Amino acid sequence: MLANLHLISCNFSSQSFDLRPRSSSSRQTQSLHHPKLPRLLPKAGFNQPFLLKHNENFPIQRKGSIQICRSVLKSPDDPEKEQEGLKESKDVGARESRDWTSSILLFVFWGGILYYVFNLTPDQTPSRDMYFLLKLCNLKGDDGFRMNEFLVSLWYIMGLWPLAYSMLLLPTGRSSKSKIPVWPFLVLSCFGGAYALMPYFVLWNPPPPSVEESELKRWPLNVMDSKLTAVNGCLSLLSQQVLLAAGLGLFIRAGISIDDWGEFFQYFRESKFIHITSLDFSLLSLFAPFWVYNDMTARKWFDKGAWLLPLSLIPFLGPALYLVLRPSLSELAARSEPE
Repeated sequence: MLANLHLISCNFSSQSFDLRPRSSSSRQTQSLHHPKLPRLLPKAGFNQPFLLKHNENFPIQRKGSIQICRSVLKSPDDPEKEQEGLKESKDVGARESRDWTSSILLFVFWGGILYYVFNLTPDQTPSRDMYFLLKLCNLKGDDGFRMNEFLVSLWYIMGLWPLAYSMLLLPTGRSSKSKIPVWPFLVLSCFGGAYALMPYFVLWNPPPPSVEESELKRWPLNVMDSKLTAVNGCLSLLSQQVLLAAGLGLFIRAGISIDDWGEFFQYFRESKFIHITSLDFSLLSLFAPFWVYNDMTARKWFDKGAWLLPLSLIPFLGPALYLVLRPSLSELAARSEPE
């Protein structure tokens, strides 16, 4: 019962009251004969209401006699409400104070890239470009023509980039404030590469939302992130290792084909298709270190994994190596649980 008591503070009048004890005879004499006290008893019978006439010399002031009393203690729910209010105010302040400079610059850069792709890239061999595209997609049979090994390696690596970015952007690359889903851009990146991902980079606003434990058990996070469960963990680790091994094999294949390098550079200067594909690979390699850093900080693994950040500058192989070595979110959650 004492725990529910509240302290009440009231602002009473500044005039003091005489609280000294007096004898009963003196109190009666003062109440009946004191000239400055108002008459409290009516002259007529008890049926009339009591009247209290204010006197100018009465010690209680007329104005300010009604005071506002407030509790100095808070109810048990107030701290939680206060924390929620502070969190909401911080979110509102963050939304209002968002700096759009980087997004605007990135949008201008994306627009410039698209203008270059559609208007300034070389287009001297359109028929040969279509032939190369059919050969690389295995839509044209063996006609005795030997494809450039460097071009073949580049084409297959471009097919692995969307998988690598899916592992980086799901879930730590999602945007919690702009509410823009990432999966449509990842699907489009299978066909458009960096040209389809850059609009999401423009709209992205950190930090990413928290991932619930039930979400880690659902597709695609159970395959791309989990390493603890038997089946999903093996699939996740296998996909990451296959990604690294395939990329390493393609780089080795391109590296040993030294005789094809000169031919590839000639294609680059003449072919629109090869020019755009090479630029796409360069853009994906350029943005990958940032998303590796974002994923690393979101997992709070920067202290242990900072040595991988310079390696992420290596095109494709650096981010693929990070994906193999990084801890999963479920593993980090298991470590943080108290024993």
